[in-house]
Amino acid sequence: MFKAYLDKLKAAPTIRNNVFKLLFVLPILLTLIVFFSEDNDQYSQVGSASYAGANPQCVAGKLDGESGAVNGESTLEGIKYNIRTPLNYDATIAHPLLLVFSPAGSNRAKTEKTTALTLKATTAGFIVAYADHPELSPTSTIELGTIPGLVAKQWCIDQERIFVTGHSDGGTAAMALAFMAGTKQIPKAIAPSAAGIDYQDLRDHTCPDPIPVMIMHSVNDRLFPKYGRQTSGWWATCNQCEPIPEKLANGCMAYSGCAKGVKTWYCEGDKPHAQWPGINETLLDFLVSVGR
Repeated sequence: MFKAYLDKLKAAPTIRNNVFKLLFVLPILLTLIVFFSEDNDQYSQVGSASYAGANPQCVAGKLDGESGAVNGESTLEGIKYNIRTPLNYDATIAHPLLLVFSPAGSNRAKTEKTTALTLKATTAGFIVAYADHPELSPTSTIELGTIPGLVAKQWCIDQERIFVTGHSDGGTAAMALAFMAGTKQIPKAIAPSAAGIDYQDLRDHTCPDPIPVMIMHSVNDRLFPKYGRQTSGWWATCNQCEPIPEKLANGCMAYSGCAKGVKTWYCEGDKPHAQWPGINETLLDFLVSVGR
């Protein structure tokens, strides 16, 4: 009896310590669960757009998409995506759509946080769609390409200003969407980041029609070293640009003389592969200029 009692006394501090550890760890676990939730909109600060001079292009009352943050939309095959509109969203004005694809190991909520595009993009008048990462394949890329059409069924979208970006696998999908036979007509400009496609992957593909392209890649990308330089050269050839780019004031390299006047940029950063390049103002300026 006494030995059993002593054993209980010895165990008591351990029990207390475990309880204290649990009380300490539990809030952290709950925070992580909320943070990594696919429908977490903690970082979804949307801005108000300026509609000065904009002409109505959609019928009032026809589209029922809500303003602000809308979570948990889905493609027919179950790829989830979240929508962010300007705070003062006008359902009669056609908005440019920025579709953001997630890297491997991420989801739509984490991608929204890491890219930090929502506030600036919605203030600039964009509707933004953040999509989950599916296992990459031609089929899943085609499925990702259905998102703009689905968004346009609920929100007023300018079909001539559908833009696609994404990081790592998301950048790969964004680029593939622009040259695959079944989807190349969808994006009107692309801005892939750290994409896992090089010249060897591209050389056997037929060039699409000239399209504005902004390649973002890091000189310190150890996973896909120099891929951005290779792919920007391929796109410059497809866009029938002059072969030697010139440096812009924003740090990017721009090819000149491209067919139909499309912009073809290569923007090289110095961050490791896993990090979003963080040149959002340059990215949005590039996209805003398309179609003007």
